[in-house]
Formats: sequence, C-alpha cells, structure tokens
Amino acid sequence: MTGVLVSDQTSARLFTINLPKAPFEELARLANPEGRLHERDIESDRPGRAFDSMGRGRHAMGTRHPATEQQEIRFAQEIATLLADHHRRDSFQRLVLCAPPKLLGLIREALPKRVAECLLLELDKDLAHLSDTDLRAHLTEHLPTIIQPQSSLSA
Repeated sequence: MTGVLVSDQTSARLFTINLPKAPFEELARLANPEGRLHERDIESDRPGRAFDSMGRGRHAMGTRHPATEQQEIRFAQEIATLLADHHRRDSFQRLVLCAPPKLLGLIREALPKRVAECLLLELDKDLAHLSDTDLRAHLTEHLPTIIQPQSSLSA
C-alpha cells in the first residue's frame, strides 16, 4: 500500500492507493488556518527589550525564526506526526510527498527515520488545491512507480 501526502501551508491530506485504476482513499486531513496569516497578523507587537550582560546597553530581543516560519515548522511537525502514526498502524509501506518546496523540506526534516526510509517519491509542487480526480490525473505519469509491488522495488 502506498501513502500519498498532499499539502500546502493551510492543509494536508493523506491518501492511500494500491491499484493503478483504484481511487485514492482519504485516510486523514489536517487544517492549518494560521498558514493563511501574514507576519503582521501573527506578531502582536514589537519584540521585547533586554539588557546587555555587560554595560548599560539595551537591545531588542530577536526571534530565531519569523512567526510565519515558526508556524510552517509547527505544521510540518504535525504532518510528520500524522505520517508516523499511520505508518505505525501499517496504513502504508511506501510514501509519496507532494508539497511546495519549502514545506516539503520542513516535512522531510521532521520525519522520523523509519518513515523517511519508506519515501518513494517527492514532488515539490503545490497540488493541495486539486480535487481528488484532478490530483489522480496529475499523478498519472507517476502511478506505475507509486503502485508497483514492494518486491519489485528491491529488485
């Protein structure tokens, strides 16, 4: 069985497919409405201030990542947790990831090793807006690779 994750910054859908002509079966869906927000909508005010450890200087406290990037990292971790849970339940043995390039990289970084090892294909495209039918049509050229039995992968 092959899992297909389709995601963007605002949503993620996990499907399974096991036959070339079979429809995708949706296993899970995640929503991330914060993914639509802009930096100014997330940050309520300017960063706090701190004293220097030496001297009288004060400076603004910095953040390691902007709020929108922190939100993307959190959502990628949530997606990775979802994938790990379904992999543990044996919902899929192979995995295809479809997401915009930046989010795809964040998901890849967040994946546990046992899930990352079953990655079959990565598509750095935003396909989340597509209907199930359009998604299937878009992935048609990759279906032979996606569907092939586990035994032929190792050959």
